[in-house]
Amino acid sequence: MNLMLSPADPSIKLSVVVPCYNEEEVLPELLRRLVPVCDTVSGGAYEIIIVNDSSKDKTWPMIVEAAKDNKRIVGIDLARNHGHQIGLTAGLSFTRGQRILVIDADLQDPPELLPAMWARMDDGIDVVYGQRRSRDGETAFKKETAKWFYRLLDKLTDVKIPQDTGDFRLMSRRVLETLQSMPEQQRFIRGMVAWAGHRQEAFLYDRDKRFAGETKYPLNKMLKLALDAITSFSVKPLQLAYLLAFFTAFLAFVMLIWTLIIYFTQATTPGWTSLMAVILGFGSMQMIVLAIF
Repeated sequence: MNLMLSPADPSIKLSVVVPCYNEEEVLPELLRRLVPVCDTVSGGAYEIIIVNDSSKDKTWPMIVEAAKDNKRIVGIDLARNHGHQIGLTAGLSFTRGQRILVIDADLQDPPELLPAMWARMDDGIDVVYGQRRSRDGETAFKKETAKWFYRLLDKLTDVKIPQDTGDFRLMSRRVLETLQSMPEQQRFIRGMVAWAGHRQEAFLYDRDKRFAGETKYPLNKMLKLALDAITSFSVKPLQLAYLLAFFTAFLAFVMLIWTLIIYFTQATTPGWTSLMAVILGFGSMQMIVLAIF
């Protein structure tokens, strides 16, 4: 995926990207809290891009009404449900601001933290990412699995991806340009931002519980995101494929020797030995070629 990035507009100091899926219960409160904060830090020079990921409730009509009331609000309606990371990518491609805030609609990441994050960027930081000190309103299972996921990812990947983080972050335009030039199809935004480099700094905060509604990341989606992260930023799966390929080739060689011994020492069905030799030879070669490519 390589989306074209909208040209920057120097008059827009801040772009906010909010991916949404079935957030009719949260959206009014989000805008009530987010708009004044954006006004404060940017002096009114901002845009809020809300991406509707093909919601089944009234989220899109509410976005349309909000855009009518506030010309700084932009709505994007995806034709089908693509998931959080693709929805976020679509929103980022439409941003024009010099600084970009990524925030979810559920208000677990308080918009009121933006001024403090903005001040850190004034000191020359390119990415200020939210790092959770605590996670209110989440089950012990989710907290524990998230903890071990980030620690496993840290062991498997060459890219240093900060632990206990989500996509809540403020980043500079040049980091966004690097991010949007990356062609990954299965996108793991927080990992891609970490890979982009530049000056990055953690911003510690206490995560609130969801304001209303249900989580949009059940276990199956969390597992898919984890798989995307590991396969995108780790060479360990490829190394495992090499080991399996050569182990299979070794077993094929052993079995080939065994079939030859059987051929010379026992009566066998005509053609059996040659058939086994072809199957084992080509099978092992296929495993090695698959591992390489």
